[in-house]
Amino acid sequence: FVFVIGYNLARPEAMERGVYTRTMKRLLIFAVIAAVPYVSLGGLWEGWWPLNILFTLLTATCALYLIELGTVPALVASGVVISIGGGLVEFWWPAVIGTIAVWAYIKKPSVIAALMALTACGSLVLINKNGWALGAIPVIAAASVVKIPVPRARWLFYTYYPLHLAVIWLIRIPMARAGYLFL
Repeated sequence: FVFVIGYNLARPEAMERGVYTRTMKRLLIFAVIAAVPYVSLGGLWEGWWPLNILFTLLTATCALYLIELGTVPALVASGVVISIGGGLVEFWWPAVIGTIAVWAYIKKPSVIAALMALTACGSLVLINKNGWALGAIPVIAAASVVKIPVPRARWLFYTYYPLHLAVIWLIRIPMARAGYLFL
């Protein structure tokens, strides 16, 4: 998710075409919708934290929007968004920084941006307690070499994420009533 949004926001003239603001609006709407089943599924600290992945992508998009503005106040505001937002969202600062690193690499490839992206991805091992996030690296590398036409499905992720959480939630209700434990 981080790579896809970082890549799409790094496209030429994304700012001029209003991509950032449209993306932020969509992410906010669907993040709030997804919050209902996400929180209802439980397993969160204090019943709400961390906020779901759509809020993570929203935080990163907001930070990138402010970076794109390029003014000193906007850059300071971006730092605040990253600092505070990164602590409130799913996958924390590694996901937010990873999005920014991917965006920076796509805009202007550099060893530093690539290392930041790889470090952010590797840091997810500490959060997830597994190495599955690292599996994205060979997939992304292969996708840059193999050209497979994939139709653009702009609304797919926005709708899929809250819907799949709602389905899981609805399935768990009768299972919990039947005595299955969910921690």
